Amino acid sequence: MAEGLTVEARGLTKRFGTREVLSGLDLEISPGEFVALLGRSGSGKSTLLRVLAGLDSEVDGEFSVHGTVSVAFQQPRLLPWRKVWRNVVLGLRGRGADRGLAERALAEMRLRDHADAWPRTLSGGEAQRLSLARALVREPDLLLLDEPFGALDALTRLAMHALVADLWAQHQPSVLLVTHDVDEALLLADRVLILDGGAIVAEHVLTHARPRRLADHLDVRARVLADLGVTDHAIA
Repeated sequence: MAEGLTVEARGLTKRFGTREVLSGLDLEISPGEFVALLGRSGSGKSTLLRVLAGLDSEVDGEFSVHGTVSVAFQQPRLLPWRKVWRNVVLGLRGRGADRGLAERALAEMRLRDHADAWPRTLSGGEAQRLSLARALVREPDLLLLDEPFGALDALTRLAMHALVADLWAQHQPSVLLVTHDVDEALLLADRVLILDGGAIVAEHVLTHARPRRLADHLDVRARVLADLGVTDHAIA
């Protein structure tokens, strides 16, 4: 496998019974790169993320992930019987009870005032920010985001986009964002990959500086939608 990559996969294949979900997939992600992965439902996006996260090891082919990995899912997966700050440092060995570490992470998410709150008192957006705080407090080399904004309302989702972009610029992890939202991918990512039939079938590189406007990427947007099988007639 090549040196200097955060993620490298060659011929990655995953089967559930006779069904092949990932089919000879190749992938490279460089240090600090923000990659978005799009595809129809059932195309294997979340399966790939689970493999890279080490949550599913029964695969064929080769892959390597260099450094530490954190995951934020669509559902925050908070422990309701632990206060907010304890959810942040959940699972950290040796530093699991470090409130100062938790509060610094919460401050980045504008949640420091909620450190002693119970998770059930948080709004949807606050709960998702808490999930991100828990992921980033580990200072990961690779941050895996599995449709983390899908359950949020439109305004909260836009605020989360800005927050994630700022945090990525500050911490510079490699990021793999799984999403169904084309505009979200174009605003946040360096590259947009299209997954179909268990393999990556198209790649689009975004070159405009951040912060971006969707108007800068109308041509790329049209190509991405076409790759996803969305025609002008379907949009109308």
